[in-house]
Amino acid sequence: MTALTTTTSSSGAAAEVRTALREAGLNVGATGDEDHVQLGPLQPADARQLARLIRTGTKRTLKAARALREICEAYRIDLPDLRVRQGRITLGTCRLADAVRLARLLGASSSGPDTPDAHAVRDLLAQAFSAATGGGAVDVSVRQDAPDAVELGAIDARTARRLIGALRF
Repeated sequence: MTALTTTTSSSGAAAEVRTALREAGLNVGATGDEDHVQLGPLQPADARQLARLIRTGTKRTLKAARALREICEAYRIDLPDLRVRQGRITLGTCRLADAVRLARLLGASSSGPDTPDAHAVRDLLAQAFSAATGGGAVDVSVRQDAPDAVELGAIDARTARRLIGALRF
């Protein structure tokens, strides 16, 4: 298993991983160079334990993603690409009508054209999202290949919980 690291010292990153693994009761070596940290072979039991530890560490993010998915489904907002990736909740592609509905649920003005363009929806949703989450932000970009959709970026679990609070019935 090879993992990229952003730590300036890979040997320091490898030592940190070794220490964490040892503290978790896992006997796995870790070495590093300038670009990567390499984990040694894992016994199946150690691999399962490592997977459990990772899931425990991401539990709050997974729980927030599940709650956000349920709330969006209740409001009939389709976010088919909503998932957890790299410790963040990726919201993904959203049709314009769903993006407008989400913005209005977050407090955006309900006035405006019935069929707004993607750029207007992008701006409306970005402003409403920030206001409803106390300054939280989500990247909203216009999809050139799909003029009837916008692409929503990723948010952390804390911002997701604020979003959930703003959307509660």
